[in-house]
Amino acid sequence: MKLTVLGCSGGIGSGRHTTCLKVDDDVLIDAGTGITTLDFEQLVKIDHIFLTHAHLDHVLGLPLLLDSVGDLRTASLTVHALPEVLEALSSHLFNWQLWPDFREIPSAEAPWLQFAPLGLGEAFTLNGRTFTPLPVTHAVPACGLHLATAAGSLVFSGDTTHSDAFIAALNAIPDLRHLIIETSFENALADIAQVSKHHWPDSLATELQMLKVQPEVWITHLKPGNESAIMNELRAAAPGWGVEALMQGQVIEI
Repeated sequence: MKLTVLGCSGGIGSGRHTTCLKVDDDVLIDAGTGITTLDFEQLVKIDHIFLTHAHLDHVLGLPLLLDSVGDLRTASLTVHALPEVLEALSSHLFNWQLWPDFREIPSAEAPWLQFAPLGLGEAFTLNGRTFTPLPVTHAVPACGLHLATAAGSLVFSGDTTHSDAFIAALNAIPDLRHLIIETSFENALADIAQVSKHHWPDSLATELQMLKVQPEVWITHLKPGNESAIMNELRAAAPGWGVEALMQGQVIEI
């Protein structure tokens, strides 16, 4: 399995893109502005998208993807997410007001888009890769994702703050090789992080101390302009973990 980072920033500007991770050639995890780095031929190959939550920085590329290549597809694009996330997309995005409902285009019998509810702990296997939503704590219904292959596992937290359930899920994955986890704010902005339910360096350091597994740790969702400060604080708060910032264009292979 090859995971390519198309976007991993907590914002935009100066070439930054929001969250979008490509798994091999046919799967996306989230659909932020990073999706715009794909060329036309690559967009056509995307058959499945797993969404961690419905916030705009994680989904805004989805309607544009369908608008660009929907008529070239031979089968529906499938979006997998928690039922609450799919309901939010139905009510607030694909509602014929903000955007057309591609579940009815060109017809309800043969649409460009279909939704596939996926509950916490419910595994979906696709060509030797198993995707399982994990519990996290965010301001809206959200999940992390466990990607499992015969060669090992990777977990992406999506957006979250501290979650005992998430830590328990990580500790139950003995072959966890990579953990991509968010840290959005500096310690000085911990009050904003708490309200919006994101991590800050001290909170993530506390969470890492609870882990019984030893994956490589990659930090995502860093706020633009504050990346170096956040990473410096995190390295000071969590010595010995060798945490590194996830980078746009980075490839992780399992």
